[in-house]
Amino acid sequence: MTLHFHLAFPVTDLSQTKAFYVDGLGCLAGRESPSSLILNLHGHQIVAHVSQTPLEPQGSIYPRHFGLIFDQEADWEALVQRAKIHGLSFYQEPRLRFAQTPLEHRTFFLEDPFHNLLEFKFYRDPEAVFGAQDQPLVGDGSA
Repeated sequence: MTLHFHLAFPVTDLSQTKAFYVDGLGCLAGRESPSSLILNLHGHQIVAHVSQTPLEPQGSIYPRHFGLIFDQEADWEALVQRAKIHGLSFYQEPRLRFAQTPLEHRTFFLEDPFHNLLEFKFYRDPEAVFGAQDQPLVGDGSA
């Protein structure tokens, strides 16, 4: 069985959405209407829906963000470079989280033009993605 993730998120302008997600991140654009755009984010369907409600920054990475976990560190590094080349806005620069623990991973956050936050990770130990239940560390503390 092959499954694909689906996520819908708010935007206010589809041309800015394309500039960030297609030109910047390298997503493939799918179907489009005046109020929405389907995007292929590494095989996962994300859908930008135009909102008439003003979109405000959250103030931190919590509680809401989305992104990808890379299987290969080189792919993670390539996306870091692509984001820099295309001038995407880093909400948090690339860094190492939980160093020298079973949960060690590299991470960075981007902020799209509508204040949606995207996190991209690479775990040293693939078990840490869903396993390592004996490890109490999740996130960076309270929001």
